[in-house]
Amino acid sequence: MSKNNAISIAAFAALGLIIGYAIFGKLGGEYVNLNTLFSFGGNAIHRAFQSVSGIADMRTKILLCGAAGAVVGILAGNKFRK
Repeated sequence: MSKNNAISIAAFAALGLIIGYAIFGKLGGEYVNLNTLFSFGGNAIHRAFQSVSGIADMRTKILLCGAAGAVVGILAGNKFRK
């Protein structure tokens, strides 16, 4: 993998995360704090709260958007390399 491909993948993954947060990051009409959204671990009560409140599902959707952006970055990097 060349440096340009890595940059393309990272840029599109970041763009995917930003778009995912813009689309799925709202809870009750307001954006969820990034610290709350990406705080992993914690105890069982903390994880249960995130599951019930929908934060776990929101996090999954945002991370999937980032992964989709990385795939687009791979495809774009391969397309422009040839």
